[in-house]
Amino acid sequence: MGAVVRAVDVGRGNTKYIAGIKTDGTLLCEMFLSQAQPSELPREQDAWGTRRRTIAIPVDGLYYEVGPDVHLAADVFTANMLQNDRYCNTPEYMALVLGAVHHMQLAHIDLLVIGLPVATFKLRRLVTAVEQKIKGTHSLGKGRTVTIDNVKAVAQPTGALMHYGLTHNRLAEVRKERSLIMDAGRRSFDWIVTYGMQQLEKRSHSVDRGMFDVLQVIADGISRTTSSQYRDYDVIDRALRDGKKPVIFQAEYDMAPHLLMATKIPEQAVAEMLRYVGDAADINNIILVGGAAFFYRKALRAAFARHKIVELKNPIYANVTGFQEAGTAFLNAPAARTCADEASSPSVQLLSGARQ
Repeated sequence: MGAVVRAVDVGRGNTKYIAGIKTDGTLLCEMFLSQAQPSELPREQDAWGTRRRTIAIPVDGLYYEVGPDVHLAADVFTANMLQNDRYCNTPEYMALVLGAVHHMQLAHIDLLVIGLPVATFKLRRLVTAVEQKIKGTHSLGKGRTVTIDNVKAVAQPTGALMHYGLTHNRLAEVRKERSLIMDAGRRSFDWIVTYGMQQLEKRSHSVDRGMFDVLQVIADGISRTTSSQYRDYDVIDRALRDGKKPVIFQAEYDMAPHLLMATKIPEQAVAEMLRYVGDAADINNIILVGGAAFFYRKALRAAFARHKIVELKNPIYANVTGFQEAGTAFLNAPAARTCADEASSPSVQLLSGARQ
């Protein structure tokens, strides 16, 4: 039996993870909101005797409720604990990682690959501390535990590059090329420039201009028009993706007057990226992933009019899928492989943390 590898990508909007692997090798990807509601005691059931799809994870003396139905546990005020470059140092982050591991239904993991925003990944001491904190044996609540032997953190967009190379059968070429991977997320817009699988740090970064900012701009416009304090961001998000008018105050609402202002968010994010990337004349591959890719597409095509931008299928899972693929190749590689071959392999480059 091969080594057990799993991957978790705690984004500021959603926590994505590999729930399992089918017999044919197909990866089962799932996600839940990146919210962790603290309490002194674990919750069992609500007043009607029903159970919501959450789990109470014990971390640092408190229980953190996480999972698909976590919105049902939200307080009137929910602190945004994941909205800074050091969010991986919070107990909420740890609860989200372990919540994802809980749903994997495993008692032992040989290697857990986790993703971090590019700006966070540059804080090497913090990254090392997080890796060490997640290693070891942890309680998952209700008498369950998990032992994680090794943890490797990588910059979130790097996983998409590995996934791109595999799905397009271009790993050998990617090892010799420069690539730009852009991750349009809920809270941030991340990008990395790589040579092979090695990150070029001075050209890689992230900016807090994600889909949440788009939704907030539109919500502010709705609030002004309706003389209310409208904050149902999920309704706006679904309307943008489906191309339908949201129902507000029991009537369809036309968001078109607010879209011109909303498009400034991706334009600002792309303008900041161009300060690092330049005209991308030396870039061979430009790849777009992330749950907000659909809204950032227009600004990116305008910025890179002379390039082909590749959008991966299921972009919200591209990073975590790449983490899983790289981790599996790294641990299950033939033992007879030479040191030279191993050092040049994409999976080793991706998980080595090598930077320039």
